[in-house]
Amino acid sequence: MKIRNKIVIQGQVQGVGCRPFIYRLASQFDLTGLVFNDSKGVVVEIQGVEASIKEFLKTLEQGSDRQWPPLMNITSIRSTLITEVPAERTFEIRKSPTAADKAAHVTADTATCSECLSEMNDPGDFRYRYPFINCTNCGPRYTIVKTIPYDRCNTTMAGFQMCDKCAEQYNDPNDRRFHAQPVACPECGPVIRQADSNGKDIETDSDKVISGAAAMLRDGKILAIKGLGGFHLAVDAKNETAVQTLRQRKLRDHKPFALMASSVGSVSQYAEVDDVAARLLQSPQSPIVLLPGKGNSDIAPSVGQGLGTLGFMLCYTPLHQLLFAEDGIDVLVMTSANLSDEPLICDNDEAIEKLGGIADAFVMHDRDIYRQVDDSIVHVVEGGAALIRRSRGYSPRPVIMETAAEKQIFAAGADMKNTFCFVKGDQLILSEHIGDLEDSRVYRHYVESIKHRQSLFDIQPEVFVSDLHPSYLSTQYAQSISGSDVIQVQHHWAHIASVLAEYDYHDKVIGLVADGTGLGSDGAVWGCECLIASLGEFERFGHLRYFPLAGGDSASKQALRPLLGLLSNIEAGCDDIINTIEPDGERVRMIQAQISKNINTVQTSSMGRLFDAVAAMLGLGSENQFEAQLPMRLESALQKGVEEAYSVSFMPDGSVMQLDYVPMLNELLEDKQSGVPAGVISAKFHNWAAGAMVEFAMKARQATGIETVALSGGVFCNNYLANRTIQLLKKSGFFVLFKRTVPANDGGVALGQAAIAAERFKA
Repeated sequence: MKIRNKIVIQGQVQGVGCRPFIYRLASQFDLTGLVFNDSKGVVVEIQGVEASIKEFLKTLEQGSDRQWPPLMNITSIRSTLITEVPAERTFEIRKSPTAADKAAHVTADTATCSECLSEMNDPGDFRYRYPFINCTNCGPRYTIVKTIPYDRCNTTMAGFQMCDKCAEQYNDPNDRRFHAQPVACPECGPVIRQADSNGKDIETDSDKVISGAAAMLRDGKILAIKGLGGFHLAVDAKNETAVQTLRQRKLRDHKPFALMASSVGSVSQYAEVDDVAARLLQSPQSPIVLLPGKGNSDIAPSVGQGLGTLGFMLCYTPLHQLLFAEDGIDVLVMTSANLSDEPLICDNDEAIEKLGGIADAFVMHDRDIYRQVDDSIVHVVEGGAALIRRSRGYSPRPVIMETAAEKQIFAAGADMKNTFCFVKGDQLILSEHIGDLEDSRVYRHYVESIKHRQSLFDIQPEVFVSDLHPSYLSTQYAQSISGSDVIQVQHHWAHIASVLAEYDYHDKVIGLVADGTGLGSDGAVWGCECLIASLGEFERFGHLRYFPLAGGDSASKQALRPLLGLLSNIEAGCDDIINTIEPDGERVRMIQAQISKNINTVQTSSMGRLFDAVAAMLGLGSENQFEAQLPMRLESALQKGVEEAYSVSFMPDGSVMQLDYVPMLNELLEDKQSGVPAGVISAKFHNWAAGAMVEFAMKARQATGIETVALSGGVFCNNYLANRTIQLLKKSGFFVLFKRTVPANDGGVALGQAAIAAERFKA
């Protein structure tokens, strides 16, 4: 006797070949029925004998290693019996209905798969050398989708009518492009063109566009190239003059540039690539991977001034692959196309208007990018990937909670490295990287992005969450739209909560935060904290000893300000060091007067500012030209193999432990005066910081019995510090939670805010 089941599949199941997979699976078990996308996921009605349906469900649930499409990720399967069993003989894929409640996951954009690349390089294939080749296993998704369900009519491919050949593949259940929404070919799909700096066409033949672009790059010219999530500015990475010209035109004097190469073998000529890094470079997400640079390479010095790492990614679009196949194109600077730190440009007309003074020519196409998305950045920590910037390839994949929230929630995030987050049901929907909100154009992008996400996922927030800081633009935005009280969450509690959200961990942890800034509940600026925290509450167990910080926002840029604050508690004479950093004695006396008279001065426990000060003491610079430049130089200067550390000392302050930096600084000053190399001093300082974190954890464990430690904060983007701290914690018997899929910096704060609010409103 036949029975019929309704199955609702949720997760990353739209735009990844789920429906054709279900179609083939039903045929395998001789089942009839139907499958379609809806606003919640994929819906299946399956009919046949009970034993066959059980085998179908078993394969569906357990087939991830062998049979699932590469990009599919199922988070839930709900099967219910249907009483009505109609007479039918086939299994069909039906058109997706329009529904109000949008809960389906939207798939991230992915790099071109090996099968598509093979076809693109096959002269006998009708997509030979086609710059937009894709299939259900690769290509654009999030950047082209306007609304869900994910069907062609809801994407920027809607205006391209499929030719007979493409339509045949699209409708063939046995073809890799069965219901692949961006499917196209040279006859019916998007095309590329080359234009001059004024937007006038130079070339429209695809092959000539690519060869012409390669010739310009070889000649040291700057190209604006339209990619998957926006335009890049590209230049020969070995041409120092060209790289310097790009810096001058882009108004980006110091921040390192990202690089692109065609293969892991090519990258390994310039950077150290281990097995983990190689897998990341070749993954469908294809992020920028931060790698130790090799000395004496041909990479232009201006690519990453004063830093020991290089950020490499591999070609992730067919256009990139075709360009790098040209003679003489080995490694390119491939940096986001914008001025300074403005939002990424994705529109053709806007690119010509804003980039005409930077780029010598444009390579663009007519497939619209509906949502601009920056490249993601990762580094390798303890043998695995850890995101520093979460964007292309990873967004908008949600974080799933075990228990759904009964209210829809908006979390505004922080002002630096902003992301925002929505809560809908059991989904924490974290945005891609937005940027620093102090730039008015980034702030407008933030507001527009919030509206886009609300529309895409049909979210109407009832609860609004923000940081404690009243001057944060994100806080003010949440207050302006809420219409009611906003839940305000302390910055560093949100940091730890973001770790708990990623791991769906609900018990108390010892939270160690190493950060630059965040308003504390006592009015001070916190930054090195030991918290006892859960998603429901936190208490402050310890912190770095406060020091005075003069100058407000300028203190995060000028290392002299935190240095003078720290040295105000040091008895040893430091005039020589101060004079080296700032020869203007009057300026020094002015800041010292600010500190002594407590004018525009706050008390802080910032680990980030401590790193700034130590870098300045070692002669590595006096200002952060971009965020964390001095700490990055301090890490780059570190001499590997040094196990010594400066003394870790604590001083009690009632029930709160204080990490005392004074003994460490005295020892550091003594080393400097004795001529100890800066690399050794940097290593001993880093080892002190890691050791201090572990000592905090051990004292907290002794007081609470908690054995689990969660790490967060922008200072843990320091690769050496993160690795050493985790290793020492594990050696001391702790279970360590370190963020992998969400950044340790402020890019994860919104997730923590959202998770704390969701905990209050559990269904």
